[in-house]
Amino acid sequence: MAFTRANGIVLHYQVIGRPDGPALVFNNSLGSDFRIWQEVAPAFTDRFRVVLYDKRGHGLSDAPPAPYTMDDHTDDLFALLDHLKIDSAALVGLSVGGMVAQRAAVRSPQRVKALVLCCTAAKIGTSELWSERIAAVEIGGIEPIVENVLQRWFTSDFRERREDEVAGWRNMLVRMPAHGYAGTCAAIRDADLTPDARRIEVPTLCVAGDQDGSTPADVVRNTASLIPGARFALVDGCGHIPCVEKPDVLTRLIQQHLQEAGLV
Repeated sequence: MAFTRANGIVLHYQVIGRPDGPALVFNNSLGSDFRIWQEVAPAFTDRFRVVLYDKRGHGLSDAPPAPYTMDDHTDDLFALLDHLKIDSAALVGLSVGGMVAQRAAVRSPQRVKALVLCCTAAKIGTSELWSERIAAVEIGGIEPIVENVLQRWFTSDFRERREDEVAGWRNMLVRMPAHGYAGTCAAIRDADLTPDARRIEVPTLCVAGDQDGSTPADVVRNTASLIPGARFALVDGCGHIPCVEKPDVLTRLIQQHLQEAGLV
């Protein structure tokens, strides 16, 4: 485990793979930490310098007082890259991590070589939805919402067949700071990246799960249509967390995209 103070907070991160390879950064979803990439990231260590990290409010990183903004999360990413002396990287972002990746590609296009946007969109949900979730978490913590979240994260088949794994991911979710979760909910609520999407110039792949309850496939497909030249891929039998539920499929999609982008 490694820690650094970046953008005024302590971030938990890990770097694996080739020290001299091109950088590949994985950005996790709301309510998760970088362990969700454990069955995907190792496939890239022979070619890339792979960076995993916990965003603010998540995992072992600091959880400053809420609310957060999408630019807070983006500034954290840039500060971590500066610490690691990484001038540019390919970004793989899941859910809110994909929103951070979109914002980074527009704010500093010279630092982003390619994007893989998993189960994400330029705009996720409504202000009312997120405000209600923030209020629920502020009153009762994460425990009261956890079952609804898990139903969006994973298909019913996965939840039934792999109960022990689901229990472990549930533990990860409920043990995160409630104000860290609420702070990032506010960042999602207040972010409409539709203008950003049209300005993205790097090779982009948008991936959706066909049973995703958080960012349905049509929502992801619509975002892909906004990004010039973006491709769309649908993962069958998958909810909101393909790196857990369908890691082999997601790995192949990322590998193909990075190859087509000239990074492999």
